Amino acid sequence: MDSKKLEILMTAADLGSFTKASEIVGYTQSGLTHMMDALEREVGFPLLQRSHNGIQLTEQGAQLMPAIREFLQANANLENQIRAIAEKKTEVIRIAAYASIAMHWMPEILYRFRRLCPEVNVDLRMVDHALEPFELLENGQTDVIFASRQNYSCCDWIPLYHERMYAILPKEYPLGGRSVFPLEEFSGQEFLMPYGRFDIDVKAAMEPVGVKLDAKISRVDDETVIRMVGRGLGVSMMTELMIRGRTDDVLCVPVDPPAIRELGMGTHIRKKESDSIKELKTCVLEFIREQLPADPNEMPLTR
Repeated sequence: MDSKKLEILMTAADLGSFTKASEIVGYTQSGLTHMMDALEREVGFPLLQRSHNGIQLTEQGAQLMPAIREFLQANANLENQIRAIAEKKTEVIRIAAYASIAMHWMPEILYRFRRLCPEVNVDLRMVDHALEPFELLENGQTDVIFASRQNYSCCDWIPLYHERMYAILPKEYPLGGRSVFPLEEFSGQEFLMPYGRFDIDVKAAMEPVGVKLDAKISRVDDETVIRMVGRGLGVSMMTELMIRGRTDDVLCVPVDPPAIRELGMGTHIRKKESDSIKELKTCVLEFIREQLPADPNEMPLTR
C-alpha cells in the first residue's frame, strides 16, 4: 500500500480540510481528492466523510487510523535507519607500497591512523615492482602509494626520506679496511640484481660514474639474493630498508660516491583527498619526523 496516500489521509483527517492539507503536502486540492478516491477504491470502503464543514473520518477510517499511524511511524524509522547506514558507509583507503616500506613503516603508521580514524578500513597492497604503485595510482586502482620517486605526472608527491644504498658482499670479501665500497669495483663482478625493477635505482647510481654491470636479473626476493651473496654466488646492491635485519651472513658497506633514493608518498594529482587521507598523511609525517633521522647515515641496519 502506498505510504504517501496514507500519510495524506492522516494529514487531511487531522486538519479536517483538503485545502489545509494541500498547503502542507504540496498537492492541489483536486489532486488530493483523486488520491483519496483511489485509496478508498483500494481498501474497498469509504474512509472520509465530506461536508460543507470539511472532512472527517468514517467509522471504518477511524478504526484504521491507529494502525495507519503505527505503519507510517515504522516506515519513517526504516527510512531513517537506511539513511543513517548509507551515510556511515565504511570508507576504504587503498594503499600500495614497496614490500620494504610495508614491512618497516606501515605497521606503526597504520596503528597511529587507526587511533585517529577507527571507522576507516585500510587495504594495504605490496607491489611486485618499482613502477607498479604509480601504474595503480594512474589507473585509479589505489589511493595512496609509498615508493621511490619516479617520473609520473599523475602523482602529487611528498618526499619522506632519503634512503642510502649499500654494497652487499660476501663475508670474506677483501675490503682491506675500507669503510666504503667504490661503485667502480662492481665492474666485472657477477652482480645479482634484486627483483622488482630495482635496476632502475641501481642504474641511476651507476650511470654517472660509467659503471657497466654484469647483471643477472633474479626472480627471487631480496632475502634470497642476500643469502646467495652470502654463499659467494655474486655481489649486489640494496637499500637500507631492503637489508634491515638480514645482514648476519654478508657485508653491507655504503657505496662511494653515495647513492641515495628518495622515498615518498603519493596521491593522484587530480583526485580530491578525503579527510581520512589527510589524517593518514599527518600520521605519516609525524612518524617520519619522530622515528627516522634526517641524515640517512644515522639509520641503523638492524633494530
